Amino acid sequence: MPTLVCTAKASCKKLPGLLELTDTHLQWTQDGKRAPSIRVSFKEANSLFCSKEGAPQVRLKIGLLGNDVGHNFTFTSPQPVASQEREKFKQELTPIIARNKQLDAKPPILAAPQPVPPASVAAAPLASGNAPRLPPAVAAAAGPSFQSHSRAASVAAMDRRGTPVITGGDPAAEFRLRKKVLMNNPELGALHRDLVMTGQITEAEFWDGREHLLLAQQAAESQRKGKSGQLVDPRPETVEGGEIKIRITPQLVHDIFDEYPVVQKAYSENVPQNLSEAQFWQRYFQSKLFNAHRASIRSSAAQHVVKDDPIFDKYLERDDDGIEPRRERSEKPDLFVDLGATNEDHGELTVERDITMQAGRQKGALPLIRKFNEHSERLLNSALGDLPPIKRRRLDDGAEVFHQIEIEDLQDGESSNGIVLEMADRQRYFEGGVAGSTNKGAANGQQLDPKAIISESRNSLSDWEATLSGLKIERLAGDSALRSMTQNVAARLDVRSKNNDIPIGIFTQMTTCQTAANEFLRQYWSATLPQPPELQTAATATPAQRAAKAVKMIGYLAKTPEKVAAIVMQAQSSNVDAAKVEMAMKPVLESVNRAIAYHQTREAASIQRRK
Repeated sequence: MPTLVCTAKASCKKLPGLLELTDTHLQWTQDGKRAPSIRVSFKEANSLFCSKEGAPQVRLKIGLLGNDVGHNFTFTSPQPVASQEREKFKQELTPIIARNKQLDAKPPILAAPQPVPPASVAAAPLASGNAPRLPPAVAAAAGPSFQSHSRAASVAAMDRRGTPVITGGDPAAEFRLRKKVLMNNPELGALHRDLVMTGQITEAEFWDGREHLLLAQQAAESQRKGKSGQLVDPRPETVEGGEIKIRITPQLVHDIFDEYPVVQKAYSENVPQNLSEAQFWQRYFQSKLFNAHRASIRSSAAQHVVKDDPIFDKYLERDDDGIEPRRERSEKPDLFVDLGATNEDHGELTVERDITMQAGRQKGALPLIRKFNEHSERLLNSALGDLPPIKRRRLDDGAEVFHQIEIEDLQDGESSNGIVLEMADRQRYFEGGVAGSTNKGAANGQQLDPKAIISESRNSLSDWEATLSGLKIERLAGDSALRSMTQNVAARLDVRSKNNDIPIGIFTQMTTCQTAANEFLRQYWSATLPQPPELQTAATATPAQRAAKAVKMIGYLAKTPEKVAAIVMQAQSSNVDAAKVEMAMKPVLESVNRAIAYHQTREAASIQRRK
């Protein structure tokens, strides 16, 4: 009998029913029927989607293998129970779907290499004359057959690897993160359209090595916006006709209720029994209660503007202008901040107390000062969260107090052991030291005389002033460096002063070619060079997958010289200086040729090892 994990009332296709999750499957049973109408085993679950927070309907969609439509469920319980039930199902199903995706990423089955006739081995000639020739396997990948069969067996197996999944997130959330990253970075979005949407590389290959962008976007979205530090003080606006209005928004109402609970109490007791909502706010902003809540010292003129109100006057409180605040702190202040902590250490005073710095000499300012203090305390409490007061205190008050009165200059200096030097083959170093000590100062088989060494050092230092005065430094090297830097700066200024005479169409083609080549180079070197240990995860490609990916990327790179040559020819036909285009694309060609030469060397070495 399967164990029931969680249940919830949910409708499917506008039919009410019961959604149940067991330890083996997910099922939905329509009301009035005994047998479940929908039954999905865990092996069939492929994706999970949820409605946005705050949506009118709380929905959950589960996609199946081979069926992206899946099933849609709408939780029918009242809020916030429906959202809590949906989150419970989401928490249980997310690891199951992630496990299914990991099991689906099977190792690739490489296709056996087929002999290629010499006639089909010839690759298109490179644009530069000194470009290296490709080995037969790479040339065949770069030929016409590669264009028509870009999803070869070896690469198709690699394509089945899922896009890198962020730990703890569902595929729908990660897709949303990728979409936001591409929208925030137009250049990366254009590269994604040019390479992924055209099928040249897969989604997983494109995001391989760019996980930090997704993590940064996730961190930016997970940051919780804190409470505003501004004290709630609605400002009236003067409109046409001399009328004074205050714009009331839901956020303003929420802030007033949060800052002044007495207003929320008045609202709950009088709306809608005695007043409508519009009448409530109109009378509140004309009452003495609102005037007492203003974030400024009330002037005598303002006192005559407000009106007596039989409803709001009941909620008026006496001004907190006494010597001691009406609301006492529940926590004791720090000993080094509490001004009354040492009162018991002093006896009767024979002189009058000095109260020139005592707060409250201006009685009208005390309520405002305490209002600001209470507002600051609420801000700090909102930042600390719902932690109980006992957990906010330091665990060791005694050590913290001692640390505050500790003077560093009176402490003994601690001896440091230094930084441990990590050495390769450390044993040989100590063996050499032991051998040196047994030779008693011998070097190269010869006995050293300390007296002779000291005498030679003294002789070399004699008449050092005359030697130093005769020292002459050649200015040739300094003048050459200064001349080179001056020419470099002049060349840059000359380039900036000239207008760009390359048409926008050719310049766009040059930019696209360079960006695509850089991406292919990044993919090739990431598949060829060993990955750092910190980047190796469970989804890391196998050596066979990396080799297939390298061959695929080198096939794309082999076509780069042809693309550059086509751009140069178009520039010539448009009466554009082709030398500028060749000079601009020269670094790209050099990088591509270096990658091709490196791949050719590796292929030759691999063939030699197999022999």
